[in-house]
Amino acid sequence: MAARAEATEAEEENVVLGLGSYKGKVRVVSDCEEEIMLLWAIQQPIYSKNNAFVNQSSLQLNIDACGRSLSILQSPSSLVTPGVTGAVMWDSGIILGKFLEHSVESETLSLRGKNVVELGSGCGLVGCIAALLGARVILTDLPDRLKLLKKNVDANLYGNVRGSATVDEITWGDHLDRVFTNPLPDFVFGSDVVYSEGAVKDLMETLVELCGKETTVILAGELRNDAILEYFLEAATKEFIVGRIDQEQWHPDYCSSRVAMYVLVKK
Repeated sequence: MAARAEATEAEEENVVLGLGSYKGKVRVVSDCEEEIMLLWAIQQPIYSKNNAFVNQSSLQLNIDACGRSLSILQSPSSLVTPGVTGAVMWDSGIILGKFLEHSVESETLSLRGKNVVELGSGCGLVGCIAALLGARVILTDLPDRLKLLKKNVDANLYGNVRGSATVDEITWGDHLDRVFTNPLPDFVFGSDVVYSEGAVKDLMETLVELCGKETTVILAGELRNDAILEYFLEAATKEFIVGRIDQEQWHPDYCSSRVAMYVLVKK
């Protein structure tokens, strides 16, 4: 208990109001090792329920967002293929999508008319919510993941949609087509994109090329491996100011101690 109290006190340091285009409170990461210790001490992810908001054995996930009921198709059988995780929903994607909706409602974020690129879109929930909130979104993933992604975009973005959405491929680490960088996006979103050291290297190459000084990156991820998250933070803080968004800023009905969320802006 004493250790947790000390961690909570340390957590209150380096808190600022707003980073980039996000106007809520964030804790700026200055020491990556300390950040990992704080996260695991305060949130204690191993004691939290896994997959609290998803059912990965179901062919479809239903969730209410932005005044409509979204139906997200999944492909549970794809999980048996090594390296294929984007064919089902994970808690971090649900939490990030509902965070965007909540932040727009609470006016800590504005997406209307903004250019957004989503990395590792998977089933596409986050990008669909961003489009419903008024953004011009490009949802991206590897070429073999786009069929399911397109199905979900077409099925859920019908009728009167404030923004727009297109689907395109990005292989992290490869040079980006001009469609992604001209103009540079206002926002980059991603959920569960930090899962191996190799992926982090490629992800960082893509983020550095994709982001300008005015781009705000928001990433959410499951707390599975402290070493890989620390590796990501070490790499990210070389190029970006990184801040963690406290769970008090999330949608009150969609929080999990197994998930962390970060906002990044270029130095």
